[in-house]
Amino acid sequence: MATDVMIQANGLTKRFGVVRALDKVNFEVKRGEVVGFLGPNGAGKSTTMRILTCFISPSTGSATVNSHDVFDNPLEVRRSIGYLPQRAPLYTDMTVWEYLKFAAEIRGLDDSTFKKRLKKVVEVCGLAQSLGKDISTLSHGYRQRVGLGQALIHDPPILILDEPTSDLDPNEKAEVLRYIKEIGKDRTILLSTHNLGEVEEACARAIIVSKGRVVADGPLDDIRGKTGRVRYVVTIDEQRAEAGNKPPAAAQAQEALQRLGGVKTVRELPTDEKAHKFELSGAQDSDIRAEIYRLAVAKGWTLLELRRDAQSLDAVFRDLTRGDEKLDRGANWSAADAADEEEEDDKSSDDEDDDSDEDDEEEEAADAQSKGKS
Repeated sequence: MATDVMIQANGLTKRFGVVRALDKVNFEVKRGEVVGFLGPNGAGKSTTMRILTCFISPSTGSATVNSHDVFDNPLEVRRSIGYLPQRAPLYTDMTVWEYLKFAAEIRGLDDSTFKKRLKKVVEVCGLAQSLGKDISTLSHGYRQRVGLGQALIHDPPILILDEPTSDLDPNEKAEVLRYIKEIGKDRTILLSTHNLGEVEEACARAIIVSKGRVVADGPLDDIRGKTGRVRYVVTIDEQRAEAGNKPPAAAQAQEALQRLGGVKTVRELPTDEKAHKFELSGAQDSDIRAEIYRLAVAKGWTLLELRRDAQSLDAVFRDLTRGDEKLDRGANWSAADAADEEEEDDKSSDDEDDDSDEDDEEEEAADAQSKGKS
């Protein structure tokens, strides 16, 4: 039966020894969506994608891609997806044409179908001038284009892209994002990245993970409002002030702004101007611009900028991935930390673990035996 859900994860959990890389991850990606899969380094993004592309299996939970189970029907899953890992696995002694032909043959395309698909891939990925070149002679940006080409050559309905712009220069990043938006018009795309600007440019929806858990999932505007805050940007001239008033030191200005009613946080922002620039956050249902203005008048500050807008995705990302006591360690999560957390989780979920399937029980028994030997 046809369904609009192209990717579905149900309770995905993955353990590597004592480290729980994924912890009961649930999400759906529907037909035609371009979804950003966000998280700090070590959050579980690549692990999730390797499960969805059948490179590894989950410890518990299930996942389906194009209605095919990744464990029960991995070949159909692979036929349904185009996958670009973080480092495109290219054979550098081949020419671009030879490599794309090789990828097409692996996918079972005949010569006539390959020629039709090659024409479209070359057009979309901008490879017309590179088909006869050895891959070893290409820049990193052009190698990523070739990687996208092999992911597209069999015309899959689903693309899974794991940090496709990593290590690219700004011009190359812009080109790859343009290609992603172009090919995303008639495909489902799951785009893993920790670059928030890329998500805002290419995606309408995002899933944010931290420490192997989903902490936000929805349209970007909804995620920006998830913390219930709005942001204010205030810029104060550092050199000019009204007669009889000294320009404020950054610390003094920040302290004065922090004392205003309704201000939750104040953070100084870098600026090239001879000025102090601050980002403030306040409650979503209030507007404190009048209070900020009156403070500036009272202090004799010269306001260069005062604006109120939605909480930035960057600020929400920081709140969601560092605000919780168990999530604020980010990418510096050590094996010792993982062991402590695993022990705490196991103590708090004994009853729930009793209901887990036989495979999970066998894996936990193997883990326990391994720990005993060590």
